[in-house]
Amino acid sequence: MAKILIIGGGGAGLVGALSAHEVGAEVIVVSKTLPTRSQTSMAQGGMNAVLGGDDSVADHIADTLRSSAGLGDEKQITFMCENAPDAVRWCNSMGLPFSRDESGEIARRRLGGASAPRACYAQDYTGLKLLHTLYDQCLKAKISFVNERFLLNLIVDKETNRVLGATFLNIPTGEVEEIRADAVILATGGYAALYGKHSTNAVGSSGDGIAVAIRAGARLADLEFIQFHPTALKNSSILISESARGAGGYLLNGYKERFTDELAPRDVVARAIHDEIASSGAVYLDIRHLGEEFITHELPQERKLAQIYEGIDPVHELIPIKPSAHYSMGGIEVNSECMSSVIGLFAVGECANHKTHGANRLGGNSLLELVVFGRHCGKNAAEFGGKNPVSTLENGQLAKDTNFLRGVMAFNNEIDFYEKQEMLANIFYNDVGLVREEVGLKAVLGAIRQMQKELPFMGPKDKSKIYNTNLVEFIEFGNKVELAEIIVVCAIRRNESRGAHYRGDIPTRNDVMFGTHTIIWREGGVLCADFME
Repeated sequence: MAKILIIGGGGAGLVGALSAHEVGAEVIVVSKTLPTRSQTSMAQGGMNAVLGGDDSVADHIADTLRSSAGLGDEKQITFMCENAPDAVRWCNSMGLPFSRDESGEIARRRLGGASAPRACYAQDYTGLKLLHTLYDQCLKAKISFVNERFLLNLIVDKETNRVLGATFLNIPTGEVEEIRADAVILATGGYAALYGKHSTNAVGSSGDGIAVAIRAGARLADLEFIQFHPTALKNSSILISESARGAGGYLLNGYKERFTDELAPRDVVARAIHDEIASSGAVYLDIRHLGEEFITHELPQERKLAQIYEGIDPVHELIPIKPSAHYSMGGIEVNSECMSSVIGLFAVGECANHKTHGANRLGGNSLLELVVFGRHCGKNAAEFGGKNPVSTLENGQLAKDTNFLRGVMAFNNEIDFYEKQEMLANIFYNDVGLVREEVGLKAVLGAIRQMQKELPFMGPKDKSKIYNTNLVEFIEFGNKVELAEIIVVCAIRRNESRGAHYRGDIPTRNDVMFGTHTIIWREGGVLCADFME
C-alpha cells in the first residue's frame, strides 16, 4: 500500500486525499491550521460546468482559452472542461448543497468572461460548502489528519532527484518533525497574502509550498500573473463575490454612472475600476435593484459582509469597492499527471500551474480545477507511490532544519519584520499591482534584496517553543520575501502586457517574444529564468 503525504488541507488537498484513498493508498493530510479554515472557503461564485441548455463544452473551452490571453494549454483546458460535468455530479453525490432552479436542477449563474450561465453554485457560499462537504467525507473515510504543522522543507535525495517526504515545525511543541512518504502532494494554496491588507486572501496564503518547492529543485511557472478581483470592500479588501455582478449588479463611478461591462474578464474590469477610482474618486457596486428577497436568498453572505465591514446595507445603499489581489495563476510547474520536475512530488490547486488559467483565470474555474485535477492528482500519486515505494535512504534534512530553527531563534530583533511585511505589501500593491512599470518594479526589487540582507536582524522576539506564532510568522515572511523577488524578476522580464500582467510602459501584447511561459528555477543557489513552451 502506497503512503501518500498531502500537505495542505484545503479543497485541492481534500479532493486529492479522497481520490488517493479510493484507489487504496494510505493517506495523511498535514495542515498548518485546520482544514475548514482554508482559502477555498472564499470561492463564493460557483464551479463552472456545462450541464445542458444552450451552453456547450466547446464554448467553455473557448471562454477559458480567451481569458487565458494566449497562455492557456488547450489540451489541459480541454481535459478540465470535459471533466467538469462529472466533477459537479461527484460533488453533488457527496451532498454538496447546490442551489436549485425552479425545475429542481442545479442552479447556474453567469460569471465574468463566460458566454453562458454555467457556474453551479450554493448561494454565495459555494467554496465553504464544498470544503465542509469534502472534510466530512474525509472523516467518514478515516483519512488521517495532522494539524498545526508548519511546512519547513521537502526531503529530497539529490542524487536521484526523488522526494522522500517533508519536514515540519510542530507548532504546539516547537519541535521539528519529518514525515516520509512514497509520494508527496503539495496543495498549499497561493501567495496573494503577500499583498497584505490589499488582498482578499487569509494571512496564511503566504506561498509556503511554492517557496519550499523551488528550494527542493522544482521549477516554477508564470509567477508574475496575479489576478486582482474587481470587487473587494474598499476598507478591508474582503471579497464581494462575482455572483453579485452575475446576478445583475452594476458598477458605478464617483458620479454614480455605469462605466464598463460588469461581466468582462476580471483583468479588464479590475483595470477599469482602477482607472475610474483615479479619475472620479470612487467606485461602487450597486445591487439595490435586485431587491431584498433576492439578496437575502441568493446573496446572503455579501449582504452580511457589507454590513459588518463597511457598515452599510446593500439592500438600500451602494457598496464601496476596490480591486484587491485575489488569485495566483502562477505556481509549481507540473506535467499532465500533476508531477513536478522533482520525481514523486505532485502539486495541485492554486500552488500548482496546470496551465489552465494562463495569464488570467476565468471566474468559476478555480473550484473546478481543484476538483478535476485534485481527483486526477490523488489517483496518479497513489499509483506512482505504489509502483515506486520510497527507500529508507538516510537524509540530513531533519538535522538541517533543526539547526535552521536554532539559528533563527538566535537572530536579534533590531528590525521589526512586521513593519517590513507591511511595507512589502504596500509597495507590491502600488508597483507590482494592476499597473506596472519598469522603474517601479526595479525599485521594488532593490527593496526586496535589502530585506533579504536584513533578515538576520529581524528575528522573532518570542523565544519560547510552545505555540510560537511569532516564529511561524517570521518564517512565513521569509517565504514571502523569497517569492517576492521571483515575482518581480518575472514581471521585469515580461516586457509586454498580457492578462493580469499589465505594463503601463508597454501596454501591448507581444506574442512573438513572450507567447510562452516564464519558467523559474535555482542552480547552485542562483535564480534562473527563461521563457519556454
